[in-house]
Amino acid sequence: MKQYIVDAFTNELFCGNPAAVLPCRTMPDVHLMQKIAIENNYSETAFVVQRHHGFYDLKWFTPGGEIDLCGHATLATAYVLHHFVDTNVMRYSFNTLSGKLVVAVSGDEYTMDFPIGKSKPIPLTDELMSATKGLALEAFYDGGDLVCVIGDENELASFVPDAEAVRRLPGLGLILTAPSREYDFVSRCFYPKISILEDPVTGRAHTFLAPIWSKKLRKNTLLAKQVSKRGGIIRLHLSEDRVFLSGQCTLFMQGEIPFEL
Repeated sequence: MKQYIVDAFTNELFCGNPAAVLPCRTMPDVHLMQKIAIENNYSETAFVVQRHHGFYDLKWFTPGGEIDLCGHATLATAYVLHHFVDTNVMRYSFNTLSGKLVVAVSGDEYTMDFPIGKSKPIPLTDELMSATKGLALEAFYDGGDLVCVIGDENELASFVPDAEAVRRLPGLGLILTAPSREYDFVSRCFYPKISILEDPVTGRAHTFLAPIWSKKLRKNTLLAKQVSKRGGIIRLHLSEDRVFLSGQCTLFMQGEIPFEL
C-alpha cells in the first residue's frame, strides 16, 4: 500500500504543512485509520478512495481523531492524485464530511473550493483574554474555530500558547491573526483539543479568516501567510458563500505500508 508525504502550501521542501496521503481501494476501518494517523503523527493523514475517474471519497484523521474539514491535506491529496494516480485530471471532486469539495489544477498551483467558515463577533471574556495573554482586540466564533484579532504581527510571531488555556476556549481551535506589512494578514493556529498544539499551515482556518479580513480590507482577493516555524503562503478569493484557497505542494517522500488497505 502506497503512502505519500507532501508539504502543502509551499514550493520549498521542509516548509508548509506536511500531510500523509493514502490512496486506498476501499475506505479502511475507522479504528485502523486512527491508528495510522497516530503512527504517522502528522497533523493530518488523508485516506482517499476512487469512485470513478476524477471523483473520490476523502477522510481526514489527526492523531486526536477524525475532523470534518482540512485544507492542507486536501491540497496534498490532489497533488498525489495528479502526479501518481489519476494523472490526466485537472479538476478533482471529493465527497467529504463537509460535502462536495473541488480542487482545480493550474500549472503547479492547486485551488480548493471550500465553504466560507461562519463566524460572528463575541465578547472578550476573561478566559479568552487569559488564553491570548491579553492580546485579543476582537473575537469571532459561530461553532467552528475561534478567531482572535490582535494588533501587531511581531506580537503574533512571539506568542507562546498555553495548551490548557486554549483547550478551555470554545471551538475546535484558536486562530490568532494580525495585519501585516507584507501580506494582507498573517495568522497562527492552535488545536490542542485534537493533539496539535500548533498547526504549521491551516486551510480550514482561512475559511474563517478570509471573510473577516475581506470585510476589514474591503477586498475579495487576499494574500495571507501563516507565520508558524515552517510557514506557508495561501492565496484567497471570496465569491458569495465560497472561498477559493490556492497554493503549491512539494513531495517529501513516498513509501509502502506492508499490508493492503
